[in-house]
Amino acid sequence: MSRSIMSNRRNFLKTAALPPTALALGGVSSKLLAQQQSEKPKYGIEGRIAPEIKLDYWIDGDGDRASFSVKESKGKWVFLKFFQNWCPGCHSSGFPTLKAVCDEFYGHEKMAIAGVQTVFEGFDSNTSDAVRELQLRYDIPAVMGHDPGTRETHTPPMSMLNYRSGGTPWLVLIDPEGVVVYNNFHVDKAKLIEFLKGQLT
Repeated sequence: MSRSIMSNRRNFLKTAALPPTALALGGVSSKLLAQQQSEKPKYGIEGRIAPEIKLDYWIDGDGDRASFSVKESKGKWVFLKFFQNWCPGCHSSGFPTLKAVCDEFYGHEKMAIAGVQTVFEGFDSNTSDAVRELQLRYDIPAVMGHDPGTRETHTPPMSMLNYRSGGTPWLVLIDPEGVVVYNNFHVDKAKLIEFLKGQLT
């Protein structure tokens, strides 16, 4: 991998997870930055190989049964969005980000995009039927899946456990080598799109 690509990737990863106010001001104090760098992440698997997501329910943009494989997407950038139907943050920022990424990159030969409803609560609202309703509501052409946890034991779904997501909305960016390079609740979608454009050209 070229030095310029690595540098661009590091710059994106350093700024994308910072609070919006920090991004608007162009940075944060050295003390805060040092604190962020010294803290061990509670969630996520950044730097690790992305695990497969095995689901019984995937649908394409037309609502027809489909499939999706993280492993088979190796060689492409992969954008994953974890969501729940009743999650306010998913509607205020998660789906707008997913929609923006789809509008810019859906169908690109070097990009794969998928949404997964990771149900760990609200089982009556976060149903497989809701996946299609959300797909239509936000005009998402990408494949979307449903990964229910276990209601009786309150066990989170495997996609959440394997990716150590902190809840929803949660996004994961995987590089063409299959390594998770970003995972967090939110991202500056303009910076994300700018970064991906630089990688895909």
